[in-house]
Amino acid sequence: MAESWDSIADGYAARLRDGSALHEFNRDALLAHLPERLDGQRVLDLGCGEGIIARAVAARGASVVGIDPSPAMIAHARAQGTGVDYAVDDGCVLSTVSDCSVDRVTAGLSLNNVPDLDAALAAVRRVLVPHGSLVLTIPHPCFEAPHAAWTTDGDGTARRVVGQYLDEGFWRSADPGSVRRAGNQHRTLATVLTALLRHGFVLEAVAEPPPTARLAAARPERAALPPFLAVRARRGE
Repeated sequence: MAESWDSIADGYAARLRDGSALHEFNRDALLAHLPERLDGQRVLDLGCGEGIIARAVAARGASVVGIDPSPAMIAHARAQGTGVDYAVDDGCVLSTVSDCSVDRVTAGLSLNNVPDLDAALAAVRRVLVPHGSLVLTIPHPCFEAPHAAWTTDGDGTARRVVGQYLDEGFWRSADPGSVRRAGNQHRTLATVLTALLRHGFVLEAVAEPPPTARLAAARPERAALPPFLAVRARRGE
């Protein structure tokens, strides 16, 4: 039976509670594109999972709502007991969120899970106030393409082997320890950035944050490649 985010929620939440260098790096890469203080601002965390980013944004003073389509993930997020409101919702619809009701949307490793990127971006634009911002991270499309794998040179140097970069669509990892066994939507870099422009977003920053020393120590094979792409975009008129 194919696994879902509900079926892996317990293990995923436990991994983050124990300290995941990769997920903490992703959180910090996204936070780098937000102000240090967000007092008085309303933020929607799209695809919040167990709440790692929502909690960090709330700690900066924002009023945060986290949404996720997985009831099991939302249960784990609520169990943290922090000052964040959570709701089960579809990121392609955002039916629980009113028009022009949030100043910022964060989407950490979530838009790569939505089946319809155009629908999700249209929903994000709808709920943002004019000139509100979207900050997102996704697995770097150039290196996390379907069936990408690690190999080792004769000198022991880890190399990323990537094929099928242009094959967009849904895929599952065969690695039993990977969260991507629940599935991932691969889209090229051009597809993601062009979709933002098509939906009236103005690109403000595009970053490929290099791994920190902590991440490189925990995952040495990732030391020479950016695992994530980070984008900050503003809703135009």
